[in-house]
Amino acid sequence: MDRHIRFDALHNFRDLGGYRAGDGRRIRPGRLYRADSLGKLAQATPDWSRFRSLGIRTVIDLRYPWEIEERGRIPDDASFTYHNLSIEHRPYNQAALGPEVDVGPYLAERYMEVAQDGTKEIRRALELVAESAESDEPLVFHCASGKDRTGLLAALVLGLLGVDESTVIEDFTLTELAAPALLADWRAKHDGREPTWPGYGRAPEAVMRLFLSSLTTHHGSIEDYVTQTLGLDAPSLARTLRTHLLEPSPTTWPPLTHRKAAPADAALLVHLRDSAALWQLARGIDQWRPGEKDEAHFRHRMEEGEVWLAHANGHVAGAWELWWTDPAAWGPRPPDAGYIHRLMTTPHTAPPGTGRAMLAQAETRIAAEGRPYARLDCLASNPRLRAYYEAAGYTVVGEQRAKDGGLGSPYAVTLLEKRLG
Repeated sequence: MDRHIRFDALHNFRDLGGYRAGDGRRIRPGRLYRADSLGKLAQATPDWSRFRSLGIRTVIDLRYPWEIEERGRIPDDASFTYHNLSIEHRPYNQAALGPEVDVGPYLAERYMEVAQDGTKEIRRALELVAESAESDEPLVFHCASGKDRTGLLAALVLGLLGVDESTVIEDFTLTELAAPALLADWRAKHDGREPTWPGYGRAPEAVMRLFLSSLTTHHGSIEDYVTQTLGLDAPSLARTLRTHLLEPSPTTWPPLTHRKAAPADAALLVHLRDSAALWQLARGIDQWRPGEKDEAHFRHRMEEGEVWLAHANGHVAGAWELWWTDPAAWGPRPPDAGYIHRLMTTPHTAPPGTGRAMLAQAETRIAAEGRPYARLDCLASNPRLRAYYEAAGYTVVGEQRAKDGGLGSPYAVTLLEKRLG
């Protein structure tokens, strides 16, 4: 499942469903959404039909009233109730900041101001989320870009639902996938000019990590903040949310199907890789970064080798690349192996064991070409990934201390191979 629901005018509309809570249950899909400004919706358009099809009954607009007056709000409709709860009380212009402003500390400090200033509005927003949960009705909350004010409220809701901190951080960073489109919108509204702040529209993991750390330092925990500062009964609120928004994780999963990717899939593959990169960064794994591989990379890999997609029940579950030579890591070799690269799964929604199943499928494909070895490499600084491949039957056979992966700086990788058949 792709969390970003596709609209023409909206870029950051996401389903919070599928995230797992600490008790093993997961958030029910189709119940809780976050978004950029719904003021960009217009009636009698495909976007409006798409929005209406979600069955949303409550809309929370976290923007200032002056923003709504200048830029519009979601059209009135009998199908939902609309609430304007402006949780931010100290306006600031991100686009006009200087390049010397560090994104992480700066935005984390602004979020703490919102947490202190907007208590009345945040309290009411949490009450509305609980009321919608009890009524079994979908709800969406949004601000302008769906990042800052929306990100703060999402962090509180996810925390009360028992979602772990790394996933809360990851959810915040998913705005990075929408950042190019949000920046393009800003340029279009400002005669093609660029914001002076390079951090405009960005959502690096440091922002939410620093905010959650500061909230803990000042208040003890999300629950303590909700009880002591917002004046709500946090344990009771958490029980309500968990009772109505969590469901047991599936015990059975649809079988995987596999198909060779085509050039038209390149954008999907970039999105999948960038999502996996954000998952890693939120957990302190500095291996992949969003934006490192573009559509041209995946089209090139299709021309030089193969790229495969895995699906479960019609949804993308993962992908991998299959190369027939890999001189950068392995040097010149006879045609005795296939080289597996960029094994990636959709975070939180791929069936358990998808990675191992894709490895097996890649090995089958290599064997079908009459090649006796499957080979791959992983960062030498990632023992967790090395252990994963060793558990799948791969043996460490060496190390390449200066692999040139095309990113401008060589790095050390561990070389692993598996004898097939």
